Amino acid sequence: MLRARASRLALRSIATPAACPARSLLNRSASQAQRTTKFSSLSFQRPSINPMVQFKPIQTAVLRRKLAAKINKEAENRYSHERIEPKPEQVSATSTIHLVLGEVGGAPATAPDADTMGGVKHDLNTIKETFNLSEVPRQAYLIGLAGVLPYLATSLSTVYCAWEINHSVGGLGSLMSSATAETFLHVLEPLQIGYGAVILSFLGAIHWGLEFAGYGGHHGYRRYAIGVVAPAVAWPTVLMPVEYALITQFGAFVLLYYADTRASYRGWTPPWYAIYRFVLTFIVGASIVVSLIGRGEVSDRVGRLPGAVDRLTALRESAQETLAKEEEGIRARQEAEATKGGDDSVKEAEKSE
Repeated sequence: MLRARASRLALRSIATPAACPARSLLNRSASQAQRTTKFSSLSFQRPSINPMVQFKPIQTAVLRRKLAAKINKEAENRYSHERIEPKPEQVSATSTIHLVLGEVGGAPATAPDADTMGGVKHDLNTIKETFNLSEVPRQAYLIGLAGVLPYLATSLSTVYCAWEINHSVGGLGSLMSSATAETFLHVLEPLQIGYGAVILSFLGAIHWGLEFAGYGGHHGYRRYAIGVVAPAVAWPTVLMPVEYALITQFGAFVLLYYADTRASYRGWTPPWYAIYRFVLTFIVGASIVVSLIGRGEVSDRVGRLPGAVDRLTALRESAQETLAKEEEGIRARQEAEATKGGDDSVKEAEKSE
């Protein structure tokens, strides 16, 4: 029963196009196209099969027969009797397969080798571009590097003195005694802090010079403020203990670098100034960190050198002590005079009696 039903459906599908005139097919396809255009847009319309092909099985069969009539029977017969010669040298693991991206009959498409070091090379190029100082004038470059050498020298000397103190045996080290190293350490403290304050003041004064020259236009108080805040923060560190002074100067250098970078982006400074400041700030910041590490290694073995605040405190205390002694002397003198006056009055009373 199923076979008879299938045969009837096949005959119906073949007979339907013949019974229907071509005009009805065209009208049907046109009406279907109209409905498609009416209820959908071109951007969301999926590719579909031509509706004329769906209803022409007989025309399709005729077309296939015409194509079969054009086949060269002689060539097909010759190819069928041709002997295939083996060629082992051309056989490989990929000779009998066809890649999706490869050309038919050509060399198979090979995927490019993955560059495992691509990320590292990209990072190295980024670092190279960051430290590229080719646009910096040579004079400014050399003088700037020479300017950070004293700061770097004091930091390395601090670390060496700390190493001598920690590795001394019986108070004797490799090149100097622990007492001498401690003395040098106390000498290096004000040198490094004072030089850091000078550098900060100089970096702030650069903006005053740019404002005087009118580089990037005149901006008035906004640019002058950078030159005022920098020394106002730098010089009070001279009165602080060495650890607090170094930490404060480190923060001042970082904040001033940020201000210089923003000024470069706004066009207030030359384009190369931001990279130039980054290199110098990196060297100075690393020197401060090295100094803090060196002093941290001997913090429990080296006494703190009295600073300006300690001297002012001692001066105030000595002044108070001197004032107290003077007041005590004046009080004793007054008491002595009062006692002497009482004795004189007693003597006079005795005489009068």
